[in-house]
Amino acid sequence: MTRFIALCSVLIGGSLYQAHSALPGWQAEVAVIQISSTADQSPQPALTWSPTTQEARPLLVGLHTWSGDYQQAANGRVYAQWCMDQGWHFVYPNFRGPNQTPAAMGSDLAVQDVVDAVAHLQKTQHVDASRIYLIGVSGGGHMAMQMAGRHPEIWAGVSAWCGISDITAWHTEHSKNGVPDNYARHIELALGGAPVGALLTQAAQRSPLTHLARAKDVPLDLNHGIHDGRTGSVPFRHSLLAFNRVVDSPLPETEIRAYYDTQQRPTTWPAPEADPLYGSKVVLFRKTSANARVTLFEGGHEILYTPSLNWLAQQQKGKPAVWKIATPMPVSGAAETKSGL
Repeated sequence: MTRFIALCSVLIGGSLYQAHSALPGWQAEVAVIQISSTADQSPQPALTWSPTTQEARPLLVGLHTWSGDYQQAANGRVYAQWCMDQGWHFVYPNFRGPNQTPAAMGSDLAVQDVVDAVAHLQKTQHVDASRIYLIGVSGGGHMAMQMAGRHPEIWAGVSAWCGISDITAWHTEHSKNGVPDNYARHIELALGGAPVGALLTQAAQRSPLTHLARAKDVPLDLNHGIHDGRTGSVPFRHSLLAFNRVVDSPLPETEIRAYYDTQQRPTTWPAPEADPLYGSKVVLFRKTSANARVTLFEGGHEILYTPSLNWLAQQQKGKPAVWKIATPMPVSGAAETKSGL
């Protein structure tokens, strides 16, 4: 893609590309675009980068976290650098920004923004439709799972880390003695109140658990640190319950609760094999079923870039999920890192 010079803008493919001299934290090659929403015709910002080759190349859609927006560079910069190193297309949509307004938090508008971002890259660049990938952590993990269920037809692979799968449950987990904390208040701002009574249906619509059964054919890799929910904000049971929605033999919910309460793997659950891609973050539990896998590791509220990005690179739409990675590619530009909401 053409480099952009500060203080100028140009209309390309129906979208306004805005130049910048230095978007804080981002590579200079990354461009800001405005994509017209097909849902409400509003201009929606995103960041993007593409290789100059005419050959069809994979597309990676990166998702910001719960309280972030399209300018959030903490994880997005790593995703963008991976795409630059691998020659992939990259897009980082806003999907209505922080999850504290009715238009955000997995709403129909937010979902359509991600769909529109993919469609825009397909229209303006040479994208390999069999290799469109999605990645997110925390609030981005929530949206990654939401998109897997809402639009399974798009994705060759979805990697979700420490994601919220049940909005109502998460609201309860962030309310003490009936008093909501910061994240519970965000939920109430998005819903128009606490998820009770009539608002339960809206909370369910914004929860991946409602939609994930439609993602059984999508290669889906769910990951969660064992300490999340104690030293982090999303109890790891959210990923285990999400896994249950896409498999034929779900994990017993009583054992999921016991695992979270004690942090001791149930005796009937097998010990996992070691996975060198997780480095010092030892894998503590793993279960694979057809196209879905869930992994609990010795860690907290975080994403590990080496296993996530290398796993996505193996997946191709319409083919069974690939779980073995013989020769991982290095992830430049960042160490494995924790990610806040």
